[in-house]
Amino acid sequence: MSDQERIILNTKQEMKRGTLVLAVLMLLDSPQYGYSLIEALNEKNINIEQNTLYPLLRRLEKQNILESIWQVENNRPRRYYKISEEGKTLRENLIKEWVELSLAMNALIGGKS
Repeated sequence: MSDQERIILNTKQEMKRGTLVLAVLMLLDSPQYGYSLIEALNEKNINIEQNTLYPLLRRLEKQNILESIWQVENNRPRRYYKISEEGKTLRENLIKEWVELSLAMNALIGGKS
């Protein structure tokens, strides 16, 4: 991989990391476990690895953005995550910021692609 390709890849990953919190919060109005979140995000073309998602979920839970409960299904314990009231407030703020940033970036990009 060339230096230029590495720079492009790293920059794309940085952009993606900045959107993952909002993407996850958009999917957690009803409880979901980690793997179901990965599948739902992948269906929306937001590819995320387990080693990225699970630390993110733990961090958001520690910040009271998410709530979790353990449930047993088919003799398998699963931790289900759901957005908290504080998380809903954060999500509203992030959506507003996303819309404003998208408008600004679209204005900067214009017809360039």
